[in-house]
Amino acid sequence: MESARQWAGRRVFLTGVCGTVGRELLERLREFDLAGIVGVDTNETELFFTREAMRSDPRVQLFLCDVRVAEQVSRRMRGIDVVLHAAAYKHVDMCERSPHEAIMTNILGTQNVISAALDNEVERVIFTSSDKAVNPTSVMGTSKLMAERLVSAASTQTHNGKPIFASIRFGNIMGSRGSVIPLFESQIAVGGPVTLTDPRMTRFVMSVKQASALVMEAAFLARGGEVIVTKMDVLRIEDLAHVMIAERAPAFGFEPRMVEIRIIGSKPGEKLYEELTNEEEVRRTFDWDKYLIVKPALQVNGEDRFEDWAREGKPIEKPYNSSTSSAMNCDEIRALLRRNERV
Repeated sequence: MESARQWAGRRVFLTGVCGTVGRELLERLREFDLAGIVGVDTNETELFFTREAMRSDPRVQLFLCDVRVAEQVSRRMRGIDVVLHAAAYKHVDMCERSPHEAIMTNILGTQNVISAALDNEVERVIFTSSDKAVNPTSVMGTSKLMAERLVSAASTQTHNGKPIFASIRFGNIMGSRGSVIPLFESQIAVGGPVTLTDPRMTRFVMSVKQASALVMEAAFLARGGEVIVTKMDVLRIEDLAHVMIAERAPAFGFEPRMVEIRIIGSKPGEKLYEELTNEEEVRRTFDWDKYLIVKPALQVNGEDRFEDWAREGKPIEKPYNSSTSSAMNCDEIRALLRRNERV
């Protein structure tokens, strides 16, 4: 009820509308009494099919628009109240091979969104970030970290407290395109092998529905400049592989014991574990319900917008990462996959 009231009557600008998270956000936004939704993407084919699916909803307007082109972004953002920025290059290996493209989209594209939001005097801008932005070891993670810093710094450039800029940081989305679950599925479908980069690898995971719901909620939780970290389940990738083989191999006519797991070694820039906060952030992070709130290092005129929250929340004592968090066992992973219709 509260969420519906907050979104009612607003116009929303959604970048990356054809991505896994973007499309789910679009579906959730349509549940509210919005004045309009402007969705943009560079994927012409997916945009066409999304537009066909949304044809019965006159509130939804979808356009080809590249966040790299400032003029396009500013023009499409006119009359907008809330911006949800989900457009990004996200695959670690591809960004390592094409670092310039990652910079252009993930960093310069984010700055274009920020500038357009300031010029168009929107109310709120929420950037969807990644656990790979914490102590980054890859081009993708570094570009996401830089985008986070741009969003936090933008809070010092606001007029009369608006727009409110904030980032939401979460981990791997189960079943998103190019992620490990559909990869394992395709490998199991041909009898293997299922490839693991390193059996010690752990990851934060959540469903796309969880991710989109948290973005929607956090949009009006944000006070400006902070990074909102979503609490997530942790699993071992090797355990995930064993569960998926046991569950899916019979569906493709294979005995689970016949499907090999092959270790292929880590990819460039890939980490053994993921982090959602780091050592430096601990001193300005507090636990708030479903989230950790990382207060901005930059403050406007010494103002602390989070003083009351910090009193009510709990300070954290150590970084939040997947190597020190309790991982799900195989039964819990199986239940998670079944709840989200992944097996």
